[in-house]
Amino acid sequence: MSDNGRVSSPDPTSALHPRLPSPLQEIVDDRFARHGVRLLLKRDDLIHPRLVGNKWRKLVPNLTAAAGRSLLTFGGAYSNHLRATAAAGRLLGLSTVGVVRGQELADRPLNPSLARCVADGMRLHFVDRSTYRHKSDPATLAAVLRAADAEGAYVVPEGGSNALAVRGCRELGAELRGRADVVAVACGTGGTLAGLAAGLGPDQRALGMPVLKGGFLEEEIRRLQESAFGGRRGHWDLDDRFHFGGYARTTPVLDAFAVDFESRHGLRVERLYVAKLLYGLVSLAEEGAFPRGTTLAAVITGSPLPV
Repeated sequence: MSDNGRVSSPDPTSALHPRLPSPLQEIVDDRFARHGVRLLLKRDDLIHPRLVGNKWRKLVPNLTAAAGRSLLTFGGAYSNHLRATAAAGRLLGLSTVGVVRGQELADRPLNPSLARCVADGMRLHFVDRSTYRHKSDPATLAAVLRAADAEGAYVVPEGGSNALAVRGCRELGAELRGRADVVAVACGTGGTLAGLAAGLGPDQRALGMPVLKGGFLEEEIRRLQESAFGGRRGHWDLDDRFHFGGYARTTPVLDAFAVDFESRHGLRVERLYVAKLLYGLVSLAEEGAFPRGTTLAAVITGSPLPV
């Protein structure tokens, strides 16, 4: 680090030692095999022990652009993105600020996710939900930066999804070119799917499974691809039936599914994204959504707490 506190190298990847390309693991599961579907797991959860999965792919381009400035970003109380940003700050010696949705949380004990952020040096700034909804408005953002004493910070959007992040996720698609017919990923803000689809080959399809309710994600993915590439790229679609009530929500059925998958394959299953993705893929296979002979790749974007 230089005397002015900035990271001396413009490329933070040299200090973080990622495992890239991430492993591609075939598993045998009779729920797919009996329908003639081959299942691969794209283990982005193994890229880095603290910057897990798609968070690596989205954060690194923004870390490079920040050029050593402090980082300010946004997330809910269980945001994997906040955790990853805090971890990156600790590993690279950057100060980080997390703007958390829900002013009412300021006076409550921190949940394990936010406690991990604080342990990694992130300063939390809680805002009311109305302010959070309008965080992209320039005046609101300026007010939040002032209130958080972070006016000089490099701002990363919620979920890390911007044009830089989308272009970073294009490499995920490139790593899977020719390896699968359908590549599926759980979606929060849509940035990973937007980049993944752009990196795949012309005969491949990207399938996104939103973990939030609302049906807004298709337009957001179109917007992200427009900002990153100038227009729609790749073949992609969404199936929004498997959100299990919305973000950070689970049900006994989903929990039982995740425990069963763990026992079958020895893989710890993150509940907010990965479990919903895998449940959805099993359901689709049973519906006959994948023709016999299909090779299906599921992107494992995260790992359970604690990290």
